[in-house]
Amino acid sequence: MDIERLIKRLHLPEGWGAPRELVYEDIRADALTRDHLDDDVRGINASLDIIRRTRGGSWPVEPVTADFNFVDLVWHECEFREGESFAYAVYDSGGHYLGCCYLYPMGRRTRLTEDKLEYDVDVSWWVTPDAYERGHYLTLYRALRHWVATDFPFAKPYFSNREVPVYG
Repeated sequence: MDIERLIKRLHLPEGWGAPRELVYEDIRADALTRDHLDDDVRGINASLDIIRRTRGGSWPVEPVTADFNFVDLVWHECEFREGESFAYAVYDSGGHYLGCCYLYPMGRRTRLTEDKLEYDVDVSWWVTPDAYERGHYLTLYRALRHWVATDFPFAKPYFSNREVPVYG
């Protein structure tokens, strides 16, 4: 069977709701909404090269406009509400925007293959160049490992970034 075009739905317990806020060390992740529009547009457009280098994938192909990104943020809100994926805007303790993180069903971002069938969620993230220089790329990775293990019902996450830190 050709599974490369399939998307493996997230399996969530009946009545379970994703946390709208996550905290780890000096960072906070809030469910991504249209309220993050200005921070997100600035962050994406300042981070095109670092997103391609660290996260990889086909997005973003060019700077985003506020109109385009508004639609994208509303889509993230709807998917979050329906339990189809979970996207978060990430800030430091001083309220500075650091980037975003995503929990997607396997097959949406990363092609589903036989060796990836065992995973139950695709985890990815990006940070701004300034946040990367301050070490937040690694901190956010550690936070994601913690959050997935403690706040989400996923047993086997797949960290799909092109640059995945070595972390014990």
